[in-house]
Amino acid sequence: MRNTTSSGRPLDPLVYILSGALSFTILVFTLLGVACLRKYRSLVQTIRELQSSKLLLNAVPQLEALILPMRTGPAAGEEVELPPQIPLQQSSTVGFSSRRLWKGLQQGSHVAKSDLNLLQLIKAGKEGVFYKARMTRGTCKGHTMFTCKISKEGVRPKHVDTEVSIMRKLVHHKNILQLLDWNTTEDPYILIMEYVSYGTLRSFLQTNKADLSADPELQSLITIASYHIALAMQHLRSKMIVHCDLALRNIMVNKFPWEVKVAEFGLARDLTRVTSRRSISRRRNPQQRVPLRWYPPEYFKNNYYSFKGDVWAFGIVLWEMQTFGTLPYPNLETSEAVMYHICIGHKNTNPEGCRPEILHIMRDCWLEPCTLRPSFTDIVRMLENIMESDADYVDVESPQLLAKEEAEYHEA
Repeated sequence: MRNTTSSGRPLDPLVYILSGALSFTILVFTLLGVACLRKYRSLVQTIRELQSSKLLLNAVPQLEALILPMRTGPAAGEEVELPPQIPLQQSSTVGFSSRRLWKGLQQGSHVAKSDLNLLQLIKAGKEGVFYKARMTRGTCKGHTMFTCKISKEGVRPKHVDTEVSIMRKLVHHKNILQLLDWNTTEDPYILIMEYVSYGTLRSFLQTNKADLSADPELQSLITIASYHIALAMQHLRSKMIVHCDLALRNIMVNKFPWEVKVAEFGLARDLTRVTSRRSISRRRNPQQRVPLRWYPPEYFKNNYYSFKGDVWAFGIVLWEMQTFGTLPYPNLETSEAVMYHICIGHKNTNPEGCRPEILHIMRDCWLEPCTLRPSFTDIVRMLENIMESDADYVDVESPQLLAKEEAEYHEA
């Protein structure tokens, strides 16, 4: 007997066809879902096993194809350290694991402290110690001598990763200490940077104070060094990097005053990775130590530090150079006294012997509110004008030499 409806009419064959197609489609999607779920679980388990066994570098051929596609926008968080402008998708557990895998693949060589021959201490910072060093065997990317920073106990790898990311973003500038290699996979974490002959600018000025004080060209030399520091800070501004720790102790000297290099990016921040203007604010953390004597009043009043904060610190650096590395606010002993002194508008006293042009720039860097302070582009231009003026006036040893130069000028 043929199947009929309640009205007695036979069922249309099209109904059977549609019912069969729908059932087949549901079955196919169910099987695909089960297969994708198994594949997803297998991928996550594989990545976790590789991370736990520290075989990330050996897993490149097998797992490189499993990394999720990259997007063109900036990364929202600061946890992942990648080459500039190559952020990864962040929307799933697989994406998070893939980013960690990618970070491991982008690490420098696994140089350990035992591979280094530490020759001379340069300085001890709050989170790391700087040395002049060389490899016990071979070279580091062709460099026989270099500067290395070895982290102190308790420094988090994420913090060192952020410093590495910022230094990689600032490559190829003559006035910024260049990163050569690094190791953030095992404690102590190590950064290997280009070699500098004389250590920090602060120790150089203190060591050579007697000779420099007797040099009639001292103010010209300090102006040239200030110019190169300003060029470095101008480069940081162009890359949207706030240094947050600009001080004489964090500037290295290879040849004074023409080769001075800004270093120490442990407190620096990349503002292209913040999600709002409020993120620019550096909130005071009782566990985090900051260089209060170099910080501007808006930090103490509003918990705010911006590029204009670096300009304030540059003014302090100018004062330090004029005083051969004297500690700012030398008469104040406690942090509370320093903060109160800065907040009520007191400034460092005018350095003895400082040329008026540099003193003017120094005072402009300390203007309030912070919007009145010049930019580093403005500072570079002002220092260029001073150096051009210095080049226009030279000491003449004898009238004969002056007459000779005048004759050459008229002949030309």
